[in-house]
Amino acid sequence: MDLGVMIFPTDQSIQPVQLAKEVEARGLESLWFPEHSHIPTSRKTPWGGMKDAPPLPDMYWRSHDQFVALAACAAVTENIRLGTGITLVSQRDPIWLAKEVASLDMISNGRFELGIGYGWCVEEMANHGLDYKKRRGILRENILLMRELWTKDAASFSGDHIEFEESWAWPKPVQKQLPVVMGGAAGPKTAAHVAEFCDGWMPIGGNYDFDGGWAEITKACEKVGRDPASIEISMFYAMGYTDDQIKEHTDKGAIRGILPLPSEGPDVILPLLDQYAKANS
Repeated sequence: MDLGVMIFPTDQSIQPVQLAKEVEARGLESLWFPEHSHIPTSRKTPWGGMKDAPPLPDMYWRSHDQFVALAACAAVTENIRLGTGITLVSQRDPIWLAKEVASLDMISNGRFELGIGYGWCVEEMANHGLDYKKRRGILRENILLMRELWTKDAASFSGDHIEFEESWAWPKPVQKQLPVVMGGAAGPKTAAHVAEFCDGWMPIGGNYDFDGGWAEITKACEKVGRDPASIEISMFYAMGYTDDQIKEHTDKGAIRGILPLPSEGPDVILPLLDQYAKANS
């Protein structure tokens, strides 16, 4: 298993350009940034939608725009893969998002991974005009539309939520199959989406039933005639990890572990990167 890192890069943390240089210098495999556009102060939805969740850390509303930050990282690195962990696809305009993704893949010379998720903050979605109950269907159609834009000279799409007339849109991604990686637990609905249009699965290590989720994905792949082995597994250790977990998930086929960094300055981050680099060697 290769090891990468994730962080909410904020106005108060180590900045993306310095971090990307330090990650690459230590031979780590990848760098991932999450996103939230904003967090309404009403705080109606508990953190992660979990009952009795602790208070939400301020990094959730202080984080940089992930695509701007990752583009800056791409400009100062050559080898590390760059990913979103995750992009709130249903909250974004898919036509603009397709262009942002393709542009970032070209700027990085084919090093981009699009991590996606449904989201959990009901009031954040409402401010984007999104009905929480429709977020799964909208994510699906957004990704299918973006696939059309990435792979066809003249692309069009018709669905329950999107009508898109035949149009031209460049650039196209450098990667022939730009990796789309589904984050989170895999119940039957999510597993069906992974099998239909994703290249990878990225569960939060330690928080979800890995074996149960993989069993759902395997079943969903069988229904659509897809080999489950074509789905790459990345473990998103956002809440921490143990060496035993890394060994277990490696044995179960995970190709990547994404280790957490706090939203802190270089004095905290650089020693952690040194520690992770030793684990990666």
